[in-house]
Amino acid sequence: MPELPEVETTVRGLVPVLEGRRIVSAEARRADLRWAFPPDLRQRLTGARVTGLGRRAKYGLIETDRGDTLIFHLGMSGKWRVDPQEIGAHDHFIIETEEGRRVALNDPRRFGSLDLVKTEEVALYKPFVAMGPEPLSDAFSAGHVAAALKGRSAPIKALLLDQRIVAGLGNIYVCESLHMAGIAPTRAGGRIARQRLELLVEAIKTVLAAAIEAGGSSLRDYVRPDGELGYFSRQWRVYGKEGKPCHCGLPIRRRVDGGRSTFHCPSCQR
Repeated sequence: MPELPEVETTVRGLVPVLEGRRIVSAEARRADLRWAFPPDLRQRLTGARVTGLGRRAKYGLIETDRGDTLIFHLGMSGKWRVDPQEIGAHDHFIIETEEGRRVALNDPRRFGSLDLVKTEEVALYKPFVAMGPEPLSDAFSAGHVAAALKGRSAPIKALLLDQRIVAGLGNIYVCESLHMAGIAPTRAGGRIARQRLELLVEAIKTVLAAAIEAGGSSLRDYVRPDGELGYFSRQWRVYGKEGKPCHCGLPIRRRVDGGRSTFHCPSCQR
């Protein structure tokens, strides 16, 4: 599933094509993805000008001058294709601008979503209401994490995947951040010292920034809007490296927690 860096990379790739442009066509080629498209999607977008693009957690935001924001989620296999030469069977929603540029939301598995809400009500969008701070924001600090984890006995990895504690973190980047911070994924969140939480917050910000700079991690269906692959997978410390040596020389291990693979080094992470 595309995580925060992949969605951020996607949004940045759409900016030069959509920002400031007027939409002359918004075509839904089916009635739904994970759930139904808004019935008035075409009418509200056609003729609107895109005034800005952004991201909240793993969701992309496309704002228009009509006071509406298109909110998209890429699901398991979604991606936006810029100026596709041909429209394929899995291109389910297409936007065309007055310059003749096109972007197509391609989603073979159809686990993604599209919603259109009033811009002033974006913070009230149901998935956003209980979300924690963005991990790259100043609001995400060791103090915030310490308060959120106080008294919690659940493993730190599971807590970092809780969107109520921090928004947008996913499996790959939690594994990478915990390894960088030297914290075992199974350690009880409420028993991690403040000094180590400071290292963890710093590691999360460092890993995410590096992943965004590299264009994200290409897994299965994900590619950037320009069709290029994301190259952060070349920098992975532990993810997907079961049995390979950690920088300490000992083999990286994999365990399954809640249906997700957790990669870690039992020597470096305590």
